[in-house]
Amino acid sequence: MTAPRSDIEFPSAGTTVRGWLYRPATTDGAVPVVVMAHGLGAVKEMRLDAFAERFAAAGIAVVVFDYRHFGASDGEPRQVLSIGRQLADWTAAIDYAATLDGVDPSRIAVFGTSFSGGHVLRVAARDRRVAAVVSQCPFTDGLASAPTVGLRPLLGIATRAVADVASAAVRRGPVTVALTGEPGRTALMNAPDAAPGYNALVPADATHPNAVAARIGLTLPLYRPGRSLREIQVPVFLGVCLADSVAPAGRTLRYAATAGSNVEVHEYQAGHFDIYVSPDFDEVVADETAFLVEHLRAES
Repeated sequence: MTAPRSDIEFPSAGTTVRGWLYRPATTDGAVPVVVMAHGLGAVKEMRLDAFAERFAAAGIAVVVFDYRHFGASDGEPRQVLSIGRQLADWTAAIDYAATLDGVDPSRIAVFGTSFSGGHVLRVAARDRRVAAVVSQCPFTDGLASAPTVGLRPLLGIATRAVADVASAAVRRGPVTVALTGEPGRTALMNAPDAAPGYNALVPADATHPNAVAARIGLTLPLYRPGRSLREIQVPVFLGVCLADSVAPAGRTLRYAATAGSNVEVHEYQAGHFDIYVSPDFDEVVADETAFLVEHLRAES
């Protein structure tokens, strides 16, 4: 039986954030909930529904949201990617989930993937309401990811980032940079599998801007959420793609090696974008569902 899904909205710093709420088809008492958001510039329609449906089928409610400035959520100008604002949106989403009828606020998990796979590590280290974490193919270290882009593209990103900051200072529209591009192109992700892998996640009947405000290029290399891993006290599912061309697996595994026994490392012979689609998706989502059912004490 397919889990019912409804549209939701809640405020974050005075701006309306929108998303989906999945409820288990059958419930007996209050259920746990997973809060989910996507990665770098991505929106919920890019296969987060596939994961949410599996979690809901296992007896877990799911809140899926788009960050401010992206997708269905409000926020002007569009396509502004701010780490601080996105982390605040996570807090607002947890606030919302904790107040839902039929949800047990003591059993809240967070699910992040790619860029948000790093966000959830930061969130769980600071928000004691989080009872479990799923972080798949996570962006854990900007300094480790920067070399995957290449020197000339990095210089191009920096040039556009400075121009974007200057444009914002005089209240003009953003100067953008491409999210994905072919190898050697000025883009935040330009590995050989980045553009085809990312674009394949966009539904055929949807359009998705392949650009964000370039100012993120000044802070992205300095973002190192993997450092938060050893501060987390609750169970963590760390899904690492060993052939990851965007978020190098080696650096993530080194962070995991310094963390506690609460961190479960699951390694997959897959690329960064492979785990969103079958056959790798089937293995990953089954492992994640089993983890959530165990640690959230869900009743399938």
